[in-house]
Amino acid sequence: MSHHHGDDLPLPDYDQLSAGTLEHRLHTLDSAELETLRHYEQEHANRAPVLTLITSRLRQLEEGSTPSPGGSDLHQTPRSSAGGSPVSPATSPEPIHPPPHGTDDQRGKPKGNRP
Repeated sequence: MSHHHGDDLPLPDYDQLSAGTLEHRLHTLDSAELETLRHYEQEHANRAPVLTLITSRLRQLEEGSTPSPGGSDLHQTPRSSAGGSPVSPATSPEPIHPPPHGTDDQRGKPKGNRP
């Protein structure tokens, strides 16, 4: 059984991160932090792609690579903005009108009788 809980891992919300997201975030961690994640992953989700990423990064560090400084945003999960959707009438595209001859799901409109 692991002595680590999801709350005290080097990456916040680790259990919710996909392998694609983890790939970039692992570069900011040192060997000890990667070992912590590896043991946690093996005892919990045991995702093969994630274990491969962690092992590969550990090997890079052993070969002389150093953790990248990253940014403070790398250790945070994206949050939705409090302002809501950026879509407004000003940013909405013009409405699309079907051509006068019609489409597959909408018949054309006759122009009426011409004199």
